Amino acid sequence: MWGFESLLPCQIWRDLGGRGREREKELAEALKLKNEGQAGGSGVSITVPGPVQRAWQAALEYPRRAQRFLHEVRIETRKVTWPSFDDVRSTTGVVIATVFFFGVFLFLVDLGVSSVVQRVLKFFKP
Repeated sequence: MWGFESLLPCQIWRDLGGRGREREKELAEALKLKNEGQAGGSGVSITVPGPVQRAWQAALEYPRRAQRFLHEVRIETRKVTWPSFDDVRSTTGVVIATVFFFGVFLFLVDLGVSSVVQRVLKFFKP
């Protein structure tokens, strides 16, 4: 086999000429030592496969992340300068007038272009 041997705990081990089981035991011991070091060296550790452990940590972290997000949203909402009613009314009027103007303008342009296209098609019609 070429390349390197993966150190991932979710690796599916094949019998590599008797070396696969030894490698599995070595990695299990290394993981156990790592977990003991993170737990403060209490001597008692539960070995949980990597993907299960990551899923569990993500599930426990989700409520904290959601709470932090909502807290930040509340802080940013307090910083917003809200417009007055008169500002909202005047800008709404400007938007409505602009939409009406461009609607009429595009309608007239469409009429002009369609009449030119119809005349060109009539000219080339056999």
